[in-house]
Amino acid sequence: MKLRVTDMTQFGRVAVLMGGTSSEREISLLSGNAVLDALIKRGVHAFAVDGIEALKTLLISHSADKKIDRVFNILHGQKGGGEDGVLQGLLEAFGIPYTGSGVLGSALTMDKIRTKQVWLAMGLPTPRYIKLHRGATSDEVNAAANQLGLPVIIKPASEGSSVGISRVFKTSELHQAVELASSYPGDMLMEQLIVGSEFSVPVIGDEVLPSIRIVPKGEYYDYNAKYIADDTQYICPGLEGEAEMQLRSLVLQAFKAVGCSGWSRIDVMRDQQGNNYLLEVNTAPGMTSHSLVPKAAAQVGISFEELVLHILESSMNNTASNGDAHGR
Repeated sequence: MKLRVTDMTQFGRVAVLMGGTSSEREISLLSGNAVLDALIKRGVHAFAVDGIEALKTLLISHSADKKIDRVFNILHGQKGGGEDGVLQGLLEAFGIPYTGSGVLGSALTMDKIRTKQVWLAMGLPTPRYIKLHRGATSDEVNAAANQLGLPVIIKPASEGSSVGISRVFKTSELHQAVELASSYPGDMLMEQLIVGSEFSVPVIGDEVLPSIRIVPKGEYYDYNAKYIADDTQYICPGLEGEAEMQLRSLVLQAFKAVGCSGWSRIDVMRDQQGNNYLLEVNTAPGMTSHSLVPKAAAQVGISFEELVLHILESSMNNTASNGDAHGR
C-alpha cells in the first residue's frame, strides 16, 4: 500500500470525530486521541470534535476558523455513535467527505440481523440465528434455544465492543442473558455458538490485511480481554497458505456484499473442522493500543501513522463501493 497524498495540506482542516454518547464512548475517545496525535505528527491540520451535536454546531458556523474540510470518523456505536448511517447522512447533506462506509453500509452493518440476512442471501456462511424481540417471553426464548440447540450466544443486535453479550450453556442461564441484552436498545440476537478459533480481518479499501487469530488467556475474548487485559495473544497472520487466502477472500466478499467502503474490520469464527463463519462488521474499528487493525497493518510494514493517513486518504475517493457514494 502506497500513499497517494504527499502534501498534507490537500486534506484541509480535518475534524477527528470521537467520543459521542453511545455505550462505546470511552473506547472512541481513546481511539480518537490516538488518531489525532498521529495526524498532527504527520503535519495534518487536525482537531478533535466530541460527538455529533458538537459537529453540527461547527457545520452550521460560518466562521473560517471553524471550517471543516473532511471528517475522520472514529465514533463507535449507534444513537450518539457514528456507525449507524445517521452521521453519514448528515455529512452527505453538507457535502463533507468522511472516512469509512457510506449511509447504506453503515446503517446495514450496525444491525447484525440484517447483515446476516444479506450474507445468507449471497450464500456466505454465518452462524444460524433467531431474532428475539424486546419483551420476548420465557417460552419464546426457550423455544429459540431448543431450535438452535445449546450452547448459544445472546447479544444486542446493534451494539459493539462485546457489550451485552452472554454465552449460554444451560437453559437456566437464558433468562439472565436475555435480561442483559435487553438492557440495550433494539432487538436481540440468539446465535449458534461456534466452537473454534476467533479471527478478525481488517479491510482497507479493496485490500485485505493479514488475519489476526485471537487467543485470550481466559476462555473468551470479552470486553476485558479486548481493552483491559495485557495477556491476550494476537497471532498475525492467523492462518497460513491457502487457508489464509480463503479467509481473506471470504472477508472481501462479505465487505462488498453489505455495501461497505473505506475501511472495516470483520470478525470470523473458524470451527474445529476448518469452516469459516462470518460474525459481524465493524465500520469504525478501534484504534487504541489494544486494537487489531494497527496490529495487522504492522505485519505488512505499515506504521500506525501511515495507517491513519491511508484511512484518511480513502475519504478522497469520489465513489464508494457498490454505488454508496461519499467523499465528494
